Amino acid sequence: MSQDSLTLDTELVAWRRHLHAHPELSFEEHQTAAFIEERLAELGLESTRVAETGVVALIEGELEGPTRAFRADIDALPIQELRQSTYCSTRPGVMHACGHDVHTTVGLGVARELVDRRAELKGRVKMIFQPAEEASPTGEPIGAERMAVEGVLEAPEVEAILALHCMPTLEVGKIGYTGGPVWAASELVEVVIEGKKSHGAYPHEGVDAVAVAAQVIVALQQVVSRITDARDAVVLSIGKLEAGNSYNIIAERAELTGILRGLSAPAMERARAAARQIVEGVSAALGARASVRFVPGARLTANDPALEARVVRLIEERVGEGVMVQHLPQLGAEDFAAFSTRVPAAYFFLGVKDPQSEEVHPLHTPRFDVDERCLSLGVHAITEALLGLG
Repeated sequence: MSQDSLTLDTELVAWRRHLHAHPELSFEEHQTAAFIEERLAELGLESTRVAETGVVALIEGELEGPTRAFRADIDALPIQELRQSTYCSTRPGVMHACGHDVHTTVGLGVARELVDRRAELKGRVKMIFQPAEEASPTGEPIGAERMAVEGVLEAPEVEAILALHCMPTLEVGKIGYTGGPVWAASELVEVVIEGKKSHGAYPHEGVDAVAVAAQVIVALQQVVSRITDARDAVVLSIGKLEAGNSYNIIAERAELTGILRGLSAPAMERARAAARQIVEGVSAALGARASVRFVPGARLTANDPALEARVVRLIEERVGEGVMVQHLPQLGAEDFAAFSTRVPAAYFFLGVKDPQSEEVHPLHTPRFDVDERCLSLGVHAITEALLGLG
């Protein structure tokens, strides 16, 4: 690998630190969008708004060729940053704890490089800076889906799209690829258990919704450990239980909320059916009534095999042998499937871990940070891939 790929590019670092210090939540990325527009304008690029705070720019090459795209998400999380630095968040309770400041900076860096290398660029590249990736489903198109619905992949029609994401467990200097699924499909699980209220001293006169809920939660562990094929990746977690209104009254109602995630549609369907049977069956056996609802969230993000293989080869050839490494898919979820289900897509993991540090702060935690040498490698790799796909 070229040593140039692991240097600290001062301009990229400055951009990233500005974004990190000024994070904005989903649907509120107004200053972030303005910053992106300013940097693109400095490169001589016109940009347009899509989905209110999304920014899109088209870079035309000097040679004939197809239209490719690169997507970078731009929103932050409602987390109070605990790490101290000269560029830590200036907004209480808001932090770039998922690396979207890095993704945005890489996108701006790729735009800078492609503008400088227009003579080599076949066709054009659409730079997509997407808002609201972290937002919860609302029933209306948001984030990537809203951009897709509003035509971001059209006029001109995108034939292939790339994206990457920070990976805190992968050392800087490496880029991971999965060879298939990348991020899990995700569903919200909502369970309602109806019992019968009674005095806490006379539980036999009621049906204790809390006791039933406890048995349901324990029984649901069977979905992954005994009902799902061990070769399938599925996770079912109940993270919230609400019940009762007094310490001495048997609760007549309990509400459970959690997540179901998986890396294949058949595995998700089996888990869904098993969970429903357990919730209803256990509740009925204990004298309660129950209902369970699955609310679709992010869809499965999976790479197009041919496109992924081609990009891996291009980066190995143009950036350096050994840069690309096989990586396991993740049970986290994101909304990139709004793009990858419409056009061929390839999504990669950017190593951001300092090899000299023993500490690993995961995504979505208050001390997450990156080795900023990842910026130049991300820019170099994506630029070369986009140029090579022409």
